[in-house]
Amino acid sequence: MKEIRNILGWLAMEEEHSIIKDALLHVEETYKTVVSFSDAVRAFQKGDINAKAAAIERVREGEHQADLLRSKMVKELSEGLLMPPDREDLMHFVKTLDKIADWTNGAARLLGFIEQKLPEDIMKNISSATEVIFNSISKLREAIQALSKSDLKKALVDCEEIDRLEHEADDQKKVLIGAIIHVKLEPTMLLLTYQLAEYLEGVTDKIEDAADLIKVLAIKSK
Repeated sequence: MKEIRNILGWLAMEEEHSIIKDALLHVEETYKTVVSFSDAVRAFQKGDINAKAAAIERVREGEHQADLLRSKMVKELSEGLLMPPDREDLMHFVKTLDKIADWTNGAARLLGFIEQKLPEDIMKNISSATEVIFNSISKLREAIQALSKSDLKKALVDCEEIDRLEHEADDQKKVLIGAIIHVKLEPTMLLLTYQLAEYLEGVTDKIEDAADLIKVLAIKSK
């Protein structure tokens, strides 16, 4: 019986490593959605409507690919040998990763509805918020890479940096909303830009949620 338990434990460990590898693929797709969203913001600043639309479409495609990977991982977890607590942690991690791409796609959709040029102060703060998102997803990618190599110390350090960036995103949201409410915008544009501010900060929230789960997985691996 002991030998059977050891074999099952080894198989479960292999399954967990497989899920982490898939998580790396997922975060790469999510990273691409953030890069494409950044491209859309830059194109909007330049007034390049076609480039903006193309970048937003790339965000949508990336989010779809991330959805497919999420479905694959959920199926593997549902059919695997992991113990319920471990399966639950990884399932939560997978779904949280997917929310990052979902929220990035939501931000891109809102940007797509904003057609008229925004005041410079608002545009500057949208760009700053986007940069924070990019830095956060880059750190999350590094953290998952470190976790896949069992470099738990590096993974935890990366997660701490993500926490710091999330606080920076909170501050940036306040500045952006301040810029929005101090400029006279028509009601539709006011609603869209305010919702965009919410979504930008929401993306970093989801990245922080994923980082918190990486901490759980790293601590359990010690």
